[in-house]
Amino acid sequence: MVFYKWMTINLLRFLQLLFLIALATVATAQKSTKKYLLFVGTYTDKGSKGIYAYNFDAASAKLTSLGVAAETTNPSFLAIDPTSRFLYAVNETPTYKGASSGAVSAFAIDKQTGKLSLLNQVPSRGADPCYISFDKTGKYALVANYKGGSVAVFPIGRDGQIGEASAFVQHAGSSVNKERQEGPHAHWIETTPDNRFAVAVDLGLDQALVYRFDPKTGSISANQLSSASLDPGEGPRHLAFGRDGKFAYVVNELKSSITAFAYERSGGVLRKLNTVSTLPKGFTGSNDGAEIKVHPNGKFLFASNRGHDSIAVFSIDNRTGALTPVGDFSTQGKTPRNFEIDPTGTFLLVANEDGNNIVVYRIDPKSGRLTATGQTLEVPAPVCLKFMAID
Repeated sequence: MVFYKWMTINLLRFLQLLFLIALATVATAQKSTKKYLLFVGTYTDKGSKGIYAYNFDAASAKLTSLGVAAETTNPSFLAIDPTSRFLYAVNETPTYKGASSGAVSAFAIDKQTGKLSLLNQVPSRGADPCYISFDKTGKYALVANYKGGSVAVFPIGRDGQIGEASAFVQHAGSSVNKERQEGPHAHWIETTPDNRFAVAVDLGLDQALVYRFDPKTGSISANQLSSASLDPGEGPRHLAFGRDGKFAYVVNELKSSITAFAYERSGGVLRKLNTVSTLPKGFTGSNDGAEIKVHPNGKFLFASNRGHDSIAVFSIDNRTGALTPVGDFSTQGKTPRNFEIDPTGTFLLVANEDGNNIVVYRIDPKSGRLTATGQTLEVPAPVCLKFMAID
């Protein structure tokens, strides 16, 4: 009896050891992944053909062109599903099949060639959709319609096809800038880190609206649970959560600033902390804020300036959420609409919309400062970058 008990205990220990070894092997494999596909969304009314694809080697930062992945109209923002089998693009157009709406396109990804095969396309439920993201289950895509001033949720089938909207909310109101804020302009929407809420950033309303999100049905509440107001005329554009989810940061397009919020997870409440400029002192030219990202290590925040044509870098105080300027770095091209940090956290790639190029920078892991690698890609009107691991 004692022998069998001894054997049982040791067998369990052996199985636990095998499990830990398996976990370590998977973690090592994920960490050692260095090869990726890079997909580039563009504006086709500025001379491009659609979505472009590149091979990216994170060990050398080498990018190799794979050509046009798919021809589609104005794929201004992209999202890749968690299984890495499908890619989705908003088609930023004012009309679709005669209605006041843009479209959302679903594609199957060929990992070997980078080519995209169209699965289906549905109306976005509002004019000029400009942002798309996935909820944390990967079963629903959330879309912001800029000119339509609305947000919508779409179910994703097992075959990758996108279904008709499972939820739709029309925003209403305006703010102080009569040219840019004459009505609602939804610019960004994502679910919170715990997937309980959906936050929509509306440039026209100077607000970040928080809705309840149901991951079982893909529904969002018709009326916002809460809202966070930006200063009048700030024109909020995109939002990024800090690594631990305790803080959130909004880049304001019209005032070239970043507003920091404390995020209360229990009620989905954003509480304003402070606002800092993305521009260096003394700059007097015109500028629009665009993209914002938090580094995977949670220590640094990056934001792009269109006009000053730079990336502003800040260090993050993980205790208070406060931002401290590190510096600003030229993007070596005009109008940096979007940028992306590679999955290893080593490189930052900037899409210069009017410079028709993508410039690669190395990120200093200690300071967050950027150094150009010398790699520049010529791409017509690039406006969105998305990475996907392929090994």
